[in-house]
Amino acid sequence: MGDDSLFGVHGAALAVRSQRMGVLASNIANASTPGYKARDIDFARALAGAEAPGGSVDRAIDDATLYRVPLQPSQDGNTVDLSTEQTAFAENAVAYQTTLSFLNGRISQITRALKGE
Repeated sequence: MGDDSLFGVHGAALAVRSQRMGVLASNIANASTPGYKARDIDFARALAGAEAPGGSVDRAIDDATLYRVPLQPSQDGNTVDLSTEQTAFAENAVAYQTTLSFLNGRISQITRALKGE
């Protein structure tokens, strides 16, 4: 992924943010599941792995997916803190939209260049 110069880092960033949104949504969905262990993706680590020479997004995401350390573990073993997960989800959603905006701008530039504008 590191040699993709058309979209730069934004293509990998969008893929990582998309996967992170799924992980966070899974945490929220399992907030009351006994024994469920909350996970998260370390965005910076995943992006660095995806952008490294010979790196792949899927492998980088796997390497950067970690279990979240609970602030207050519950008695049933569930480590999901709903407010933490909702905040992380909202922040990730905003960052995802920002990355989409960068990509849309880049696609617009390329389209204008191809049209000769």
